[in-house]
Amino acid sequence: MGNNKQSTVPPLLKQGRNGKKNISNLKFILLTVYTVAGFALAILVNLLFRQIANVKITAYAFGSLIIDINGAYRLVLGLLILMYLGISVYSFFNADRRVKFAKRVPFRFAIGSALALWDILGTKLLLLPQPFFPGPSRIIEAFLMEGDYIWQNTLYSLRLFAVGFLLGVLFGVGTGILIGWFPKVHYWLYPVLKITGVIPAVAWMPFALTLFSTPFWAAAFLIVICAWFSIASLTAQGIKSTPKSQFEVARTLGAKTPFLVFHVAIPHAIPQIFTGISNANSFAFTTLVMAEMMGQPGGLGYYINASKVWSAYYKVFAAIIVMAVLFSLIMEGIGLIQNRVLRWQKGLVKSSEQ
Repeated sequence: MGNNKQSTVPPLLKQGRNGKKNISNLKFILLTVYTVAGFALAILVNLLFRQIANVKITAYAFGSLIIDINGAYRLVLGLLILMYLGISVYSFFNADRRVKFAKRVPFRFAIGSALALWDILGTKLLLLPQPFFPGPSRIIEAFLMEGDYIWQNTLYSLRLFAVGFLLGVLFGVGTGILIGWFPKVHYWLYPVLKITGVIPAVAWMPFALTLFSTPFWAAAFLIVICAWFSIASLTAQGIKSTPKSQFEVARTLGAKTPFLVFHVAIPHAIPQIFTGISNANSFAFTTLVMAEMMGQPGGLGYYINASKVWSAYYKVFAAIIVMAVLFSLIMEGIGLIQNRVLRWQKGLVKSSEQ
């Protein structure tokens, strides 16, 4: 009987002689066109689809340029097209980057098509419930109206997140090493870690406001608590799972306890440490927004809460977009650091595949 399994390789990819997937120049150009076609469609819809619903199209001064909300929306779409064209040119000269670019092509086209449909339903026809689901051009208006204010709140959130998350990483890794290496520390501290780990970080808010003199440090404490549990738990697991044979070899060569900890146990635990950091980043970002909604003088969470009070949901969506971009950039940064620190693993993976 023949092999009935279907290939998971996309139809525009082909297998090269060295076992890698390759994309021809023509096919890559077609993929690039496919990538930007969705955003080009969104621009055409905004230009050609007649405005039927009674929506106020306001113009704003953007530097020396006077632009209305539809023009600003089309400008953003144009910048997205230029961005993906730039990524395409960068990927064109490397086979691996071509494959990586090709994997997300259908998703990008779907995003552009969804924006076109959203523009029709949320702006042109106004069929979506208002003011809860404004059109994309209306969301862009928030940046035209309060760009500086959104930027100030973004900087506040970044400062709060950086302080809380970095302290959480330091305490989490340090605690995890102690728990994983010293049995007595594990006996006394690990139960505390398990108990506090199941408690939502926001539940500590009354205690944080009592213990710390400013709302900023109270919120930073919540982020530390949130990040600490995940990082400490996985760090301890990584330390404890270090094979005894590695310690025996190091001791045979005369290694002392500090060398065993910093040159054997910790390097072995680094993959688990980064897994804990990635998990903690998601929880810490959520805690950041919730803490800013509960008494902070600034931040994106504060901006969302203030906008919601006035039913300015287009501003809420604008803040959500900024938060999504920030979170993606932070995750990308963690991934780059992880790939840099664990670059030695690539050689092991390649050798095992050969």
